[in-house]
Amino acid sequence: MNYLKICILACLVLAMGTACEDLVDDINDNPNEITADDVDARLFLTGAQLANIQVQVGHLNRISGMYSGQLVGLTSLYSNIYGYSLSGVESNGVWSRIYVGALTNTRLIREKAPDDRLLNGIAKVIEAHAIGTGASLFGDLPYSEANNTDIEDPAFDNQVSVFNAVIDLLTDAISDLEQANSRLLLEDIYFEGDAQKWLEAAYTLQARYYLQLRDYGNAYSAAQQGISSADGNMLFIPRGPATNAEGDKNLFWMILAGSRTGDIGTGDSYLMQLLDESSDVYRGNEKTDETARFNYYTIDETSANGNRGVIEQFEPQPMVTYEENQLILAEAGTRTQGLETGLGHLNELRSYLNAGGRLNANFSDQPFLYEPYVADDFAAGGLENMDNVDQETALLREIIEERYVSGFGTYIPFNDARRLRASDPDLVVPFPFNTQTATNHPERLPYSANEINTNDNAPSEPGIFAKTEVNQ
Repeated sequence: MNYLKICILACLVLAMGTACEDLVDDINDNPNEITADDVDARLFLTGAQLANIQVQVGHLNRISGMYSGQLVGLTSLYSNIYGYSLSGVESNGVWSRIYVGALTNTRLIREKAPDDRLLNGIAKVIEAHAIGTGASLFGDLPYSEANNTDIEDPAFDNQVSVFNAVIDLLTDAISDLEQANSRLLLEDIYFEGDAQKWLEAAYTLQARYYLQLRDYGNAYSAAQQGISSADGNMLFIPRGPATNAEGDKNLFWMILAGSRTGDIGTGDSYLMQLLDESSDVYRGNEKTDETARFNYYTIDETSANGNRGVIEQFEPQPMVTYEENQLILAEAGTRTQGLETGLGHLNELRSYLNAGGRLNANFSDQPFLYEPYVADDFAAGGLENMDNVDQETALLREIIEERYVSGFGTYIPFNDARRLRASDPDLVVPFPFNTQTATNHPERLPYSANEINTNDNAPSEPGIFAKTEVNQ
């Protein structure tokens, strides 16, 4: 944000370097009043991306991790939330970043540079990413009337229509990006103006939303043009100085470095049990060794500086990735093309993991193994089918479990659990309830309390156990 302020100031200084006769023009204007018209379109980009980062890997992401068996709330606020005591106050920040941070800035970009294919394409992808995540988390939400200055209380659109709208927006973004030329954009803190990387990310996001709608044919088609290597991952990459405990750092590291030390970590979560060779539910076998990934994912909640893995202060945080794209191809490919297709895509990911993919240098020398599976491994009595289920079901079960593990730090595990409980309960990773008395897993996160209190068209808060439209 400081960079954005500097850019705005620089624009104003340059504007003052005009001919002398211009100095008395508009003498009664307030020189300190900056409007959107005074700012170049590209300067809204960093603000939109920073807001989207908070939406994707911030507070609500950590809550979704607790509600999908990946994280444990240990004390204070996160302990209460872990026990399903969650109010709309916790959604206020993310709600604001969706509508004020992401949507407002991306709309300004599109308004101010309508003929710039690259900027328009990028802005549409960010908008679709933020709004699509909001629809996934909350259900129905304002979109068709959002950010309309003539409408004080925007209506809440139904969840399916919002997903369809963002898929259409991504189609428009794809059209823009296919016609755009890459150029260096320092304000683009994701891809620095690389049109091809934005294009692939747009396709992967489309595949994500099709998957959530259970439109597996279109999910497979979109993912075929999605992120093709880890070089195209959309990441939040911390760049702040090591001497400053605040600022531009891994967001999880920051909360443990601040007031939330000891409050939340991986603990003995179901995810960690799956990766722990001493656990009864360890997912390893003669072709799979999860030692390095177990250690990389382990979070020391007692001290931020004790973490060298997934939340080390400069460790990038995933938002849209090659791993996600490959596993959409694997799941949707199995469902629509058959076992051989799905298995091929799963093995492509395993090849990436077997080369040390996702691990950082602190753990790349620890034991790991991801040898390719063969079809017989999923046949009755095979390595991944000891309970003799249908062969494709056995493969899908392994793919979903890999999505659960590879998706750590994203919304994938939370989204999959809700999607599959509704349609394929035999495929859901069986993480336990967070409390012994619970009878339902959370199905959504609460609406922003600020929105409920100020929008006359807002619905009554249905609670976290109410299923959203796509997961009925």
